[in-house]
Amino acid sequence: MTEAETAAPTGAPPPSVRLTRDGSVATLTIDRPVRKNAIDQAAWRALTEVSAEIAADPDISAVVVRGAGGVFSAGADISEFVALTEASAERRDAFADAVRDGEEAVARIARPTVAAIEGPCVGGGCQIALACDLRIAAEGARFGVTPAKLGIVYPVVSTRRLVATVGRSAAKDLLFTGRLIDAAEALRIGLVDRVVPADRLDEEVATLVGQIVANSRYSLAAAKITVDALGAEASDLDRLEALWRGGFAGEDLKEGARAFLEKRKPVFTWRG
Repeated sequence: MTEAETAAPTGAPPPSVRLTRDGSVATLTIDRPVRKNAIDQAAWRALTEVSAEIAADPDISAVVVRGAGGVFSAGADISEFVALTEASAERRDAFADAVRDGEEAVARIARPTVAAIEGPCVGGGCQIALACDLRIAAEGARFGVTPAKLGIVYPVVSTRRLVATVGRSAAKDLLFTGRLIDAAEALRIGLVDRVVPADRLDEEVATLVGQIVANSRYSLAAAKITVDALGAEASDLDRLEALWRGGFAGEDLKEGARAFLEKRKPVFTWRG
């Protein structure tokens, strides 16, 4: 196996997202294992950059998205949210732009994308997994959509993808409760497409991707564009996006993020 890796310049911190290649298959790896691959603003930006690199490489036929160290992603980097509550509107908008652009960059990769999920896949991790075309989970994987535990709003496009994938009722269950579900329940509600034993995850992903790359690139690209277009609908998205962005300035986020870091239950005060 030969791999080409996107490397950081000498003296720079290690990249939070790595791109490797094996023949016509690229692997995008979220690589912040010390933080359980929590996704900060730099990582969202890196997703945009790496996705552009994939788009520029005509030899890539399919992409696997995964996390390093046996963890897909524990979600957003909560420590960053504390700073956001005190930041300027411009700073909060820059963060929101990075999140939106990173997720959309993954969704717009013009090749089939397969999320290989093990360990926690929570919050922002679910955003990335849902931006992929297919999701294969190891039996020990856990999933959660947890903005209500922090006092924030899940991004509009992410919510639309969640609803399109699991349906309105299951989406509301996950959003309202913030509970973690196991891989079996994720399969039952349609959040993932397959569940396999952890020691067979790599094999199953390789088999699926091998079947995909054996097919017509034109047909694959057309199928992805067509299916995604059929699922699109636009209704009052500006208002919904303003609601999401406004959450970064909210008192509930300030309390939720601090409570998380202090390992206590939050006391939310917003009453509308």
